[in-house]
Amino acid sequence: MTRVIDVAALVAEVAHPSCGAASVFLGTVRNVNDGRPVTGIEYRGYEPMAVREITGILSRARDRFGTEHIVVEHRLGLLGLGEVSIAIVAAHPHRQAAMDATRYAIEEIKKTVPIWKLEHYADGTREWVDPTRASIVIEPSPVAEVVG
Repeated sequence: MTRVIDVAALVAEVAHPSCGAASVFLGTVRNVNDGRPVTGIEYRGYEPMAVREITGILSRARDRFGTEHIVVEHRLGLLGLGEVSIAIVAAHPHRQAAMDATRYAIEEIKKTVPIWKLEHYADGTREWVDPTRASIVIEPSPVAEVVG
């Protein structure tokens, strides 16, 4: 979950001769959030539970939108501006169902999957951001942080 997401490989994974449409959703790291300049985002998660939750979401999306062709990949680790943090690709015979399936998947992932994001701001502060908009501020450390 830490490697760069290969969007073309995901599109190829869901491609099927019966499908006339493919919908791609990409979540990327933007340079501002709530008016604050962002320099990057660190994603952390509990992988076994995240995989289980995403598998359930994909199963429900398949049932709800009538497609067997949907995949999700979410990165963990520190990502820079513009990097893809999540990719969802759905293929279906019709475009509306493909688009609805990707929208459903991202909304459900944001609600239930145990992946958290720590935003890094230009002023040196960091903040855990909760999808419900609650956050915890972490002041910059006076000493270098050791990552191992």
